[in-house]
Amino acid sequence: MKAIFLSASVPVPGRRNYFETADPFLIQFAVRELVIACLGRRHIVWGGHPAITPMIQAACKELGIDFGNAVTLYQSKFFEGRYPEENKDFDNIVYTEAVPGNLARSLLTMREAMISRDDLVAAVFIGGMEGVEIEYELFKLYHHNVPIIPVAATGGAARELATKIGVKDTELDDVDFTNMFYEQLDIDPREDRHLDNATDAPSVGLKP
Repeated sequence: MKAIFLSASVPVPGRRNYFETADPFLIQFAVRELVIACLGRRHIVWGGHPAITPMIQAACKELGIDFGNAVTLYQSKFFEGRYPEENKDFDNIVYTEAVPGNLARSLLTMREAMISRDDLVAAVFIGGMEGVEIEYELFKLYHHNVPIIPVAATGGAARELATKIGVKDTELDDVDFTNMFYEQLDIDPREDRHLDNATDAPSVGLKP
């Protein structure tokens, strides 16, 4: 199954101007609409984040179907003992090795493992801070001529990316996320959801 990479976070104060432009409600709304559009039609891949993982879990549960294997969550062992409680609802978790005492290198290890997947056919960027910008640059290195969708209306790094890659001013405040994802990810809303074989994650590092 084709996979969509999601890069997202909720900005916090004191990190450049990400917080000032971010809209937490629209970040949550955009994540929800992405999950509803993709679940069982495209495999969703993201890096564990204490704000985003609960949003994805809630959106998956809203559909009322078995979603444990329809997504893949990457998590660095640097955060062992501090994983979001919602992680337990996902059967596909890839744990990447930590670099002791070095958060930046631990995150880079996780990001490279996650973004180098050869089944990724698009990337969606929602809200976010420096990490979203790092993941955008990494994604461009590994994947060429595939859709890159910064959801500008959510603010944060995603809005800056949208401006950087030339999204039209008239589209920067577009909150019709449903149509945005169906159109730009080439998903037919009538497409069946296939959840029995939705996973094709690597076997190494999977949660026991």
